[in-house]
Amino acid sequence: MPELKCTVQTCVHNQQYLCDLDKIQVGGENARNPQETCCDSFQERKEGSAMNTVRQASDRSAIDCKATKCMYNEACQCHAGKISVEGGSATASEGTECATFQCHCG
Repeated sequence: MPELKCTVQTCVHNQQYLCDLDKIQVGGENARNPQETCCDSFQERKEGSAMNTVRQASDRSAIDCKATKCMYNEACQCHAGKISVEGGSATASEGTECATFQCHCG
């Protein structure tokens, strides 16, 4: 499982740059650069919503990746040692990206 760092502070799953999900989904089936990817598991943290205290955040997460042109994608699973999900003030998954994406375009 890759080490996952997430800077998307507006996501309900983000706990101090860690994710409380055991598995995330990265979208971007036709992506050729990081900006064309996104974290499909993103859910906006609404004001007044309770923090998810039941789940424990971790620095490891399985990553189901639809960005098939990424050099780290093997059978829709991410095999990078570390990944970074970015999108500091995102309000929707489209405002996030997998900053580790590297196109294996040929």
